[in-house]
Amino acid sequence: MSILTEKFNTPYHSAPFDRISNADYLPAFKELIRKSEDEINAIVNNPAEPTFENVIEALAYSGEQLDRASNIFFNLNSAETSDELQQIAQEVSPILTEYSSKIFQNEALFNKIKKVYDEKEKYSLNEEQQMLLNETYKGFVRSGALLNEEDKEKLKKINMDLSLKSLQFGQNVLASTNNYFKHITNKEDLAGIPEAILEQYAEEAKERNLEGWVVTLQYPSYLPFMTYVENRELRKELALANGKKSFDGSEFDNQNLIKELLSLKQHKAELLGYKNYAEYVLEERMAKSPAKVIDFLNELLTKAQPYAAQEIEELKDLAKADGIDEMQAYDHAFYAEKLRKAKYDLNDEELKPYFPLNQVQDAVFGLAEELFHLSFKERNDIPKYHEDVKVYEVWETENQKPEAFKALLYVDYFPRKGKRAGAWMTSYKNQYQKDGENSRPHISIVCNFSKPTKDTPSLLTFQEVTTLFHEFGHALHGMLADTQYPTLSGTSVKWDFVELPSQFLENFCYEPEFLKTFAKHYKTGEVLPDEKIEKIAQSKNFMEGYQTLRQLGFGLLDMNYHTKVGELENKSVKEFEEEYTKATQLYPSNPETAMSPSFSHIFQGGYSAGYYSYKWAEVLDADAFQYFKENGIFNPEIAAKYKILLSSGGTKDPMELYKSFRGSEPKVESLLKRAFG
Repeated sequence: MSILTEKFNTPYHSAPFDRISNADYLPAFKELIRKSEDEINAIVNNPAEPTFENVIEALAYSGEQLDRASNIFFNLNSAETSDELQQIAQEVSPILTEYSSKIFQNEALFNKIKKVYDEKEKYSLNEEQQMLLNETYKGFVRSGALLNEEDKEKLKKINMDLSLKSLQFGQNVLASTNNYFKHITNKEDLAGIPEAILEQYAEEAKERNLEGWVVTLQYPSYLPFMTYVENRELRKELALANGKKSFDGSEFDNQNLIKELLSLKQHKAELLGYKNYAEYVLEERMAKSPAKVIDFLNELLTKAQPYAAQEIEELKDLAKADGIDEMQAYDHAFYAEKLRKAKYDLNDEELKPYFPLNQVQDAVFGLAEELFHLSFKERNDIPKYHEDVKVYEVWETENQKPEAFKALLYVDYFPRKGKRAGAWMTSYKNQYQKDGENSRPHISIVCNFSKPTKDTPSLLTFQEVTTLFHEFGHALHGMLADTQYPTLSGTSVKWDFVELPSQFLENFCYEPEFLKTFAKHYKTGEVLPDEKIEKIAQSKNFMEGYQTLRQLGFGLLDMNYHTKVGELENKSVKEFEEEYTKATQLYPSNPETAMSPSFSHIFQGGYSAGYYSYKWAEVLDADAFQYFKENGIFNPEIAAKYKILLSSGGTKDPMELYKSFRGSEPKVESLLKRAFG
């Protein structure tokens, strides 16, 4: 018997990471699938008349152990993977996909769901129950329940292929990232790079048993290099390596995989009666249609282009002073940092000593206490999957005393070989209520910040400070969840609504009264000087035009990939990418690089036909924060209303939820005002 099939005998039934071995996974999945199938069969074979309780509710609560095992496995495959784990993933994914297809294509089960759905008027359902019924019915229809047997089989195969190919895409990007490093032995080549970063590069070299310094394509290594190194040829070399990730003709090349994935998604959409995959996806989003998304992105593009062009001209003037006639993309970070320093006298390396990770974490915890009455207590007896991970109990407090347990929070901050790049929030266990018990969630934040060295704690760039607040915003959405059903809990909301809590929380990083509470030098305790804090607030919109165009480029590329896949029959991935991002490009294209082959958000993660949601949610977050700004950023009444929005999960239509909080629909003007004045 696998540990994963038993009830976890740990505090709060947390994942027993210290007792799970790779050999546990495959047997556990097979056993838990069998158990879950028994639960489904019990619903199907129940001789009683189908009702909301014995069909819809029973289905919502089924498969809990399987969900937990899946969460554990796939979260580890992102945060602490190995060759063996990746191999198991290749075996496990098709088994789980087949199981999922079997449920959604179970005709007897769907007939019961349909009967309850068709007769819903006879039930006295509350708002959450109505949402569960509607989402369950739609979920089955969108998964092929109305297809004939032949088409059901086709869909099943497509889903299985998508599962394996998206997994392969991510594995290729990780391998491609890990395979490159730049070994530097001449310190003169590193001119311009601050000492703290040099120390980091020296540590990396030491870990590889090399003399000198090593730079990798991991974000905390790559970005400072591109920002500070004066050697233009080295900037070019690193940018080329980064831009060639999975676009180099090697065994980890993703170009064919992209075409295969997009073709499969198109076939899936057509099979289910949609013109394209974007149409299929957007039916279940706030935006509703590809046309509305394209219009939204183009409206922002028109507004942002003049600002972006002006920003790039300023950078080009700086580059010309250094004898560079034609600035390239690999020069951007270097000259943007120069301009930022000139305009605001801000330098990441000067600011970093004021943002040690422990202080930033304390600040975000303190903000959660101020707004939502939460407290955090570290637990050293809860199993962890890596020594870098920390685990916290989260409590709701009253009069500063713990009253109710709310969640477990895992934090995993530092890069390592088995962790994919970027930052994300995820869940090991959903929140739900059953049999009078409110079962609380287990939430995780995963980042890739610079590791502490022998002499220095982990010091964050200001961008990394906002990243931590961003992911913590998602975590709050999970931790404050308070719904009846697991499928409507926490971040189980429309995808273009899910970024509101994360982006909303970033706003606090630019508020002087809040910054003063935690921006303190790690050695002296000195508060960041007022003029620097003021400059940070002023710099919020620095390069906003450029950043907006960059995000719009990703969004437009994603939307075109998922509406015009037929064009890829006669075009390379590179040609397609260039065509649909050209309106957003501000630097000459390099024929040797492409970003699509490492665009994990849409080819591995859940952002297919959904990347626009970052900008969509920016409208929501700008409007929501404006409400706080007008009434005080710690206003308790508004915070209480916002807490209801967070705790409601997917129980209500997101626009209705937002209007209940704000009193009106969000206005795009709020974003434009914040971004461009």
